[in-house]
Amino acid sequence: MSQMIRPPIVLLKEGTDTSQGLPQLISNINACCAIVDTVRTTLGPRGMDKLIYQSERQVTISNDGATVMKLLDIVHPAARTLVDIAKSQDSEVGDGTTSVVILAGEFLKAAKPFLEEGIHPQIIIRAFRSACELAKQKIQDLSIEIKPENMREFLEKCASTSMNSKLIASHKQFFSKMVVDAVQLLDDSVDLDMIGIKKESGGGLGDSQFIDGAAFKRTFFYAGFEQQPKHIKNPKVLCLNIELELKAEKDNAEIRITDPTKYQSLVNAEWKLFFDKLEAIHASGVNVVLSKLAIGDLATQFFADKNMFCAGRVPDDDIRRVCRATGAAVQNTTSNIIPDVIGTCDLFEEVQVGGQRYNLFTGCKMTQTATIILRGGGEQFIDEAERSLHDSIMIVRRARKHRSVVAGGGAIEMEVSKYLRDYSLSIEGKKQLLINAFAKALEVIPRQIADNAGFDSTDILNQLRQKHAQGEKWFGVDIVNEGICDTYESAIWEPSLVKLNSIVAATEATCLILSVDETVQNNQADKPQAGPQINSQTRQALSRGRGVQAMRGRG
Repeated sequence: MSQMIRPPIVLLKEGTDTSQGLPQLISNINACCAIVDTVRTTLGPRGMDKLIYQSERQVTISNDGATVMKLLDIVHPAARTLVDIAKSQDSEVGDGTTSVVILAGEFLKAAKPFLEEGIHPQIIIRAFRSACELAKQKIQDLSIEIKPENMREFLEKCASTSMNSKLIASHKQFFSKMVVDAVQLLDDSVDLDMIGIKKESGGGLGDSQFIDGAAFKRTFFYAGFEQQPKHIKNPKVLCLNIELELKAEKDNAEIRITDPTKYQSLVNAEWKLFFDKLEAIHASGVNVVLSKLAIGDLATQFFADKNMFCAGRVPDDDIRRVCRATGAAVQNTTSNIIPDVIGTCDLFEEVQVGGQRYNLFTGCKMTQTATIILRGGGEQFIDEAERSLHDSIMIVRRARKHRSVVAGGGAIEMEVSKYLRDYSLSIEGKKQLLINAFAKALEVIPRQIADNAGFDSTDILNQLRQKHAQGEKWFGVDIVNEGICDTYESAIWEPSLVKLNSIVAATEATCLILSVDETVQNNQADKPQAGPQINSQTRQALSRGRGVQAMRGRG
């Protein structure tokens, strides 16, 4: 009898909520599917944009999956996994962020009926991982290696394909050449920060410029700047990390003297040190001086008198691009300036772009940097164009390194789906049904592309299944003619790395969510701490220094 009335053992704090078992698993899947439905309509060339309103000053319009997922304030712990895979796809490959989220959601949806029928999650996980390995092997077998002599055409087509679903799709031929030119200037080991993208409102996208060197906006300037030369052939460039400005004595030192006449000698000494720096720069033979720190009015006038150009407070990334373009090296002192640290190029000039003036360094012999000046009507439009260019640059960089390509437009997903269906018929047991469900889930990509374009996705998929069954492995959705076409012949190419990474990341996220069968949450942590609760009026009064009266008034 004493065993029957044994008191319960409490392991968790009071107020802790535990959810476990099948209902928790189904709840996690439903939460992830709700997130997927948010970004589903952004996929493909006819995908819609999302307007994300954060505040009056911060409104984002984008159809980039990673951007939308990052800006969504997702609180569900399992659904955050989808944000993580979108971020990883963006950082690893640069494109396919919407695809990876949609695939993960579809894999989870495919697993849901099996879970409800009582199949253990680990059996589903093993089958999905096995299907993922088979899909990877099939993509590698299907991928086409690009010959070095066709590399330029291949890169331009990959860049153009990545822009199809972006805001700049109408100018994809113009920008694809620009992106390939920029990436080919870089070495494989060079950071992508060496491609600078500047945004300037006004004009149209066609007014955007490509600079095979470095460019930055004119910085803050003092009197005497207008007398400096703005067009210098074969300039000698010096980049500094020192301040060329006199400071008021009261701000940086305390001086104790017994004789007031000595004060002037101290001031004269400071001026001498300052002018010695300027003379050392002039003696080195340079005629363009850039500094990360301020260059004051005295130094500006000095350089103007010597027919030299100077710019202070130049951003760090711009200084690094100038150094990479001209061969200069940033100096922390003006003593012993040797020729090896001085950069050069064919031409330095200051030009007007929109409402701003830009300093351009062009004709750099050994340049490993480039700058793209984007033009456009509105701020949000230019921001989205920048994100589109970033994705395209990442794709071209990866394609240049891996040199293998597959057809886009849902063709590769349909072919892998057919392969997995055929394979599933050769095995027995529950694994057959699970791999078949994985194969069917892959068809979500062409189906969603067709849906977003307003086509009859059922009819399109039936036509695609027929063609792939007949051995036509590159047939995908034809957006232009509302049907299907050979997307490889239509030059809709994607690096095979994009597809490999998408399927692997989506499968891993699916397996992670399926392996979670319990969530422990302490709601006490979300509640306000002990003490008087202060409303907004009292908080404002406290900030104005009338806290005591405000608190008394509440009593």
